[in-house]
Amino acid sequence: MTTLLHTQGLAAQRGERLLFRGLNLTLQPGEVVWLRGRNGRGKTSLLRILAGLSTPAEGSVSLQGLDGDAPSSPRDSASRGDVLYIAHANALKDDLSAAEALEFLARVHGHLPSSQSILAALTRLGVAGHVQAPVRTLSQGQRRRVALARLALGSQSRIWLLDEPFDALDDAGVNALNSLLSEHAQQGGAALLTSHQALILKDPLPRVVHLDTDAS
Repeated sequence: MTTLLHTQGLAAQRGERLLFRGLNLTLQPGEVVWLRGRNGRGKTSLLRILAGLSTPAEGSVSLQGLDGDAPSSPRDSASRGDVLYIAHANALKDDLSAAEALEFLARVHGHLPSSQSILAALTRLGVAGHVQAPVRTLSQGQRRRVALARLALGSQSRIWLLDEPFDALDDAGVNALNSLLSEHAQQGGAALLTSHQALILKDPLPRVVHLDTDAS
């Protein structure tokens, strides 16, 4: 089985404070990995490193590209669209409509969705009734759904990196996200996510990685 992501001896530091060190992590096709750890342990820092947005203090990261391309750095993989990263912040522009905000996010990351796919993605996340509503008028849960609709746009990203994706979601939103995670894994993709809420995903069962114990 081709490993999609691999870290070797990874360390992260914030200022003078070492967050974690010696992290060896793999992500295989079909996996959903739940990244756990105390507040301030470095979960977001790890996701940013894997997404190519930050530089590790030590160690290395390699990611397998699309169609079996040779392993590459996170920055190269992100620029090719192999990695989809959704941060804890929704990164939506208040003055845009929900549809415009989703389209803007997709285009920034190199995806050119049609208006039909935009509508389908927002429908999948249960916000079709707010397609033309300005982002500033949406609740926090609705904004989170719009941001997560990127997952339903059918991009070619095999690796999803999700920072607290379940925040502000109601039961319907949680079910929609779990469905997307299951489909992504069944199609050979993989996801690494953080969550303060207990995961109820059953297919596949998430594998848990504890930063508190799996990295010194």
